[in-house]
Amino acid sequence: MQNLSWKQTLGVVTLAASSVMMSQAAMAQDDQDSQSRQGLYSADELMDADVYLSGQKDDDVGDVEDILLGEDMSVQALVVEAGGVLDMGDKDFVVKKGDFTVETQHNDDLDDIEYRVVVDMDKDELKQQPEYDNDWWNQARKQAADAWENTKQGASSAWHDTKSATSNLLDDASDAIDNN
Repeated sequence: MQNLSWKQTLGVVTLAASSVMMSQAAMAQDDQDSQSRQGLYSADELMDADVYLSGQKDDDVGDVEDILLGEDMSVQALVVEAGGVLDMGDKDFVVKKGDFTVETQHNDDLDDIEYRVVVDMDKDELKQQPEYDNDWWNQARKQAADAWENTKQGASSAWHDTKSATSNLLDDASDAIDNN
């Protein structure tokens, strides 16, 4: 192991501490930005909201039929009923988070609040989305459970690696201070 001067040690400790603080500040800022963008939505009001395509914002193509939540209770997708004529022949399509936005009207009065869902695709792309049926449900549920388990294991492993590396840095810094 290389002996560090007290200046080098102080630099390493300062770098490690500022790195941790900047990471925490960035995560807090991301959380704050995310909260200000998303606001608070009513699931009851979102159900049956009219759905529009991004290129045809005045042409209602369907309605929200269901809201799909992940293990952490965050919205993962919407089920959009669309594709038929005069409500005949409609199909339920799964539209993933990131492929739609929710526009709010009258958001300062809960009695008059109204949502418009804008799907970032055209009519053909919407029809190519997975159909919401029992087979899709079982497959998606298994994939989500597997992904959740992998994320949990990965986060735990990353925490242990970071904890170990930080401990080693602090031990090296302490040894360098003691030797000077």
